[in-house]
Amino acid sequence: MSENDARAGLRRDLRQRRRALPPAQRIAAAEALAQRLLALPFLPASGHVAGYWAMDGEIGLHAFQLRLPAGLVYCLPVLHGEELRFAPWRAGDGLVTNRFGIPEPDVAPSSALAPEQMALVVMPLVGFDDQGHRLGMGGGWYDRSFALRIAAPAPPWLVGVGFEVQRTSALDVQDWDVRPDAICTESDTLLAYLR
Repeated sequence: MSENDARAGLRRDLRQRRRALPPAQRIAAAEALAQRLLALPFLPASGHVAGYWAMDGEIGLHAFQLRLPAGLVYCLPVLHGEELRFAPWRAGDGLVTNRFGIPEPDVAPSSALAPEQMALVVMPLVGFDDQGHRLGMGGGWYDRSFALRIAAPAPPWLVGVGFEVQRTSALDVQDWDVRPDAICTESDTLLAYLR
């Protein structure tokens, strides 16, 4: 089996694990995740915080968004070429569906904020390991958008989030993979930036 086939198989298995969680467990996990994110030692006092629109069984960020301190502005990703940009969004603001069927703020992508303008970025994940590596969907959107973090320190601070059932023993890391500063689940916080 090739490395690409192995990664695709792992992604399938981990996505199925998160989809299998019952609704009550998902809601409780989102609440617990919000508490962990708000307790991060590097949570900024002000600036823009990027989240995402939960799809395909991803852990929700609604509780986190609602509890953000007043100095932080919640943003959602907007596709811009082959990278992400970010636009402020509150419940009730207009949304459009991008080419992947994901809702995003109804703004011109060129007017959205660049990745380096974010103070904190909360990224969905398909899987993660105990070393703090993140496995995404495979499109490379976050890796391309935050490639600046391979050689430069935070900010923006990067946090991968998912359910504890998405933990795996070890991930094969690629040269282009951008390692998050932390991984948060409903029951654990791995501070990778200390490793």
